[in-house]
Amino acid sequence: MNSYRIAVVGATGAVGQEILRTLERRNFPVSLLKPLASSRSVGKSVEFNGAKVQIEELRASAFEGIDFALFSAGATRSREYAEACKKAGAVMIDNSSAFRMKDDVPLVVPEINPGDLKKHHGIISVPNCSAIILGVPLWPLHQAAGIERIIVSTYQSASGAGAQAMAELESQARAHATGQPIKREIFPHQIAFNVFSHNTAIAENGYNEEENKVIEETRKIFHEPNLPIVATCIRVPVLRAHSESIVIETKRDLSPEEAREILSKAPGVKVVDSREKNHFPMPLEASGQHDVLVGRIRRDLSHPRGLALFVSGDQLLKGAAWNAVQIMEYLVGKS
Repeated sequence: MNSYRIAVVGATGAVGQEILRTLERRNFPVSLLKPLASSRSVGKSVEFNGAKVQIEELRASAFEGIDFALFSAGATRSREYAEACKKAGAVMIDNSSAFRMKDDVPLVVPEINPGDLKKHHGIISVPNCSAIILGVPLWPLHQAAGIERIIVSTYQSASGAGAQAMAELESQARAHATGQPIKREIFPHQIAFNVFSHNTAIAENGYNEEENKVIEETRKIFHEPNLPIVATCIRVPVLRAHSESIVIETKRDLSPEEAREILSKAPGVKVVDSREKNHFPMPLEASGQHDVLVGRIRRDLSHPRGLALFVSGDQLLKGAAWNAVQIMEYLVGKS
């Protein structure tokens, strides 16, 4: 098997660290690993396959000789270095929102639309984490019964805002337990023991940026530009893994039993649906898993062809790092 020269941009961040661990777990054939970060991190190192690898400064020349560059450093950095990456001949797999809605950039969830990878021109986008976690279980149901409408409410963990946000949740919880003042630095509101609307700007249509991403990106991934979707995105005091309450309306009747059977065979999905034990998807159990957990599969009693379900998925893995590595595996023929 061939081996590949990999650059990880944002190697010190939460997603960057998960990319390194995922490459290790998958035994991806890496001949050269180049961790890239800002000048503040130069001189530090990351661990990879039992060895310490020195972090290099992110600059245009860093992509020379690289086969794949996995970006997790935000949209600004992705836009800044995209041309240098392409010029060097490296395929850019980008976790940011920079290019997701560009017509010539594939937006790929391998369980749904791997064929779109054939259309890339040097850049491939990883979708928004909530859109991925929504799409993986809904795609096989859409293929079976044709989804006509999606209503989704998300319960998004601190991990979606990065390592510092996770630390803020922990520090606020400790402060609350000891009667100390609670400090806010990352989130606009207290995250410990609280829920609030997703901390992105509200657009003219009344939806915040996260909600619009879920709507627009799901349509692009599904190749359904007019699919009706309503999304409500909420931050919750959970460290890791997003959850979603989903209601779908389908063209033909889809019973809970048939849906459960379809999902039990679907790639990237694990059914957790025990009514007897009242055991359903939880972020604690989804954390660290590649699969999206799906349960609470039941009829929507308000609609003759409605189905309701609840899902949990690891935002750092399937919502980001694992999806990126999975794309790379498809490109090299490892999947």
